[in-house]
Amino acid sequence: MIKIVADNKIPFLAGVLEKVAKVEYLPGAKISREHLLDADALIVRTRTLCNAHLLEGTFVKFIASATIGHDHIDKEYCRQKGIVWVNAPGCNAGSVVQYVSSAMAHIFLQKDYPFGEITLGVIGAGNVGSRLVKVAQTLGLKTLVNDPPRARKEGPEDFCNLEELLEKADIISLHVPLNMDGPDKTLHMADARFFSRMKAGAWFINTSRGEVAETGALKNAISLGKLAGAIIDVWENEPDIDRGLLNLVSIATPHIAGYSADGKANGTSMSVQAISRFFNLGLDHWKPKTIPLPAKPLLCLSAKAKTKKEIFCELSQQAYDIYADDQTLRHSPETFEKQRGDYPIRREPHALSVATHDLKKEHVDFIQALGYKL
Repeated sequence: MIKIVADNKIPFLAGVLEKVAKVEYLPGAKISREHLLDADALIVRTRTLCNAHLLEGTFVKFIASATIGHDHIDKEYCRQKGIVWVNAPGCNAGSVVQYVSSAMAHIFLQKDYPFGEITLGVIGAGNVGSRLVKVAQTLGLKTLVNDPPRARKEGPEDFCNLEELLEKADIISLHVPLNMDGPDKTLHMADARFFSRMKAGAWFINTSRGEVAETGALKNAISLGKLAGAIIDVWENEPDIDRGLLNLVSIATPHIAGYSADGKANGTSMSVQAISRFFNLGLDHWKPKTIPLPAKPLLCLSAKAKTKKEIFCELSQQAYDIYADDQTLRHSPETFEKQRGDYPIRREPHALSVATHDLKKEHVDFIQALGYKL
């Protein structure tokens, strides 16, 4: 029977693999080489650095990361040692889009402009960015998309260069991987020059990786009034985040944009299925049987006449209360990791119902297009 070491904060995993493997659960940041000396596989999140320091001299053959990210895995080392690794691309795309929707609702409530006069700039059009563009199109926002790897592969017609996006976008949202070097380097992509080129009074949202934005440059851009505001979920040096930046941003959260229960369930099932296929464990199609509902699975629109903008803002902030996570982090930044580990149940729109009252058909169609049930 194989042995699997797993992060003890991966949801829906307990009890799944025990019939086919010996499973040891440990805090992700505390998994050490000693724990892996007789292990065959790992199931981790981003807090476990899978490198030579952790893996050298072990029998680990397979690593599953139950997240979309994979910069915590030393891929060259794994290649040299014949260790197979997988991540869970797209598992939490819906969750991140839900987060950005709530963030944009906050921005829309600050800007008294119709949707047709707002330009959203999306940098990185992978699983998350592409879905965000679809939401923007449903809203009627103008969109600019920058994704050099896709532009090279697919042609430039549907993409714009970074300079144009920075100059024209009212809201910029980052959805790129962390690339440390190469032609598509994203480490400190958002630096002093980046912010200086942004349209005056624009908003900046980062849910990608903290290291994509240079902390000092972002602080200066906010302090000098270049930006109308910033909404930050990911930080350099997590969990020891910069308190000065925390005090400057409009909304701050502890790297939980992708933490919906749906996204977590997707990541766990993709990891279990991948390990099952690799070791022939018979769980190739496993998924959690049930995902708990949030405390308020029914959303209610107020009775006053609604525009699409009002409907979007009201539903986005009911579905996900971004302000609650902001206040928790500000009150206790030293518990950054605990807030992530103990994150409450959040469900995505497809699991939520909306009680409607005398809405026009176009508004009913709009609500359904946003993914909610009626």
